[in-house]
Amino acid sequence: MCIINYIWSWLFSKKSELLVVCNTLNDMDHHKTETRINFLQCLDTDVCIYIMSFLDDPADVVRASAVSCFWHHFVIANGFAKQICLKLFPQLSRIDVVVNGSTGIPSSAEAETSTAMKCENSETDHMVYASLLRAITGSKVSRKDCIEYAVSASSTDNFPDESITNTLHPRDRFIRRPSYWSSKGQSKPEVPETLVYKLRTGVWAITEIDIQPFKAFFQHGRPIYSAKSVRFRMGHPKSKREINSELQNLPLQKPVDDKFVWTYTSPEYPMIQDNVLQPFMLPEPILCIGGYLQVELMGRVQRQEIDGLFYTCICHVRVVGRPLFPAFDMAILNESSEKIMLIYYPEFFSSINLDSSVDELTHRSLLEEELLERIGLLEELLPVIQHGPLNPIVWEEEDDDADNEDGVL
Repeated sequence: MCIINYIWSWLFSKKSELLVVCNTLNDMDHHKTETRINFLQCLDTDVCIYIMSFLDDPADVVRASAVSCFWHHFVIANGFAKQICLKLFPQLSRIDVVVNGSTGIPSSAEAETSTAMKCENSETDHMVYASLLRAITGSKVSRKDCIEYAVSASSTDNFPDESITNTLHPRDRFIRRPSYWSSKGQSKPEVPETLVYKLRTGVWAITEIDIQPFKAFFQHGRPIYSAKSVRFRMGHPKSKREINSELQNLPLQKPVDDKFVWTYTSPEYPMIQDNVLQPFMLPEPILCIGGYLQVELMGRVQRQEIDGLFYTCICHVRVVGRPLFPAFDMAILNESSEKIMLIYYPEFFSSINLDSSVDELTHRSLLEEELLERIGLLEELLPVIQHGPLNPIVWEEEDDDADNEDGVL
């Protein structure tokens, strides 16, 4: 009771002060629609930058820059669009120079000389990085297969019948023959394999990589030679000279992994031992700078009965992404420092933001199926042409169960 009485006494003694506080709060609430506090002007710059660094949505950066002229200049001067770009896509840290392709004016740390130039560079950086964020996260362009051609495999069992080029076809048979890549046999199941592909020209935002293990329908039990897990890397050749000379002339069955600088490495994904196209979604869209992809197949799960060795066999590889060109382009500035120049053409930005009503991947699959059907029909007609009308052919029905089950990879 003594404590309660003391509290009441203290409150009564402070009655006048409390009334002043309540009246002040009441006045603030009454005028809250008329009064706005700009915390950027009230707090220290370092504190404001720290608060703004918690923005993790590109749209928030754009909204913040539209609050007022003061906020607009604050967001641009402190490069928040670039910061969130690097936070979401760390591989972009290699960008050293940003160029507005329409004006040809570069922006880089070394180019800042005067206050006017610094402001112009900041404006360019904000425009380019904000547009790049919007293109990566909000592009509505139809998804496409990004692979241009196969470069090499770390090993190949029977070349060219089991070449890496077979993985570019979406089916496990091509013109009535098995279509797949096979590694050499190994006694140890932990021996990895790698496949290297050249991606299509331009800047691509890669979102997904699909792999289909091969089912050996010509062997007893129809085993599936998948890997235990898979990992992906993207990068560029160590030397620009190798792009047009040595790389394109190397044998497909020889490894070339040491000729590349891998700037991105994905997490490791488990692979299912099933003859289906398995999608592996990347944690975030990846800008492939340099245009080369490595597929690392780790671990072997299937031993071949005839020789007791472990193999990895892949039927099809597909890289899914959306193009960012012609609005964006990139060039490697220096091979030793691996610096990148990002070029932005604002007049073409609308072309990568159009909503496509046609899924190119589905459309392409239908066209490929139709083409393969026609090829199969031509294959059936070829013997008739070769034998002539006086030598009738006895057709054999195609039966998977009647296939030769003593085949060897």
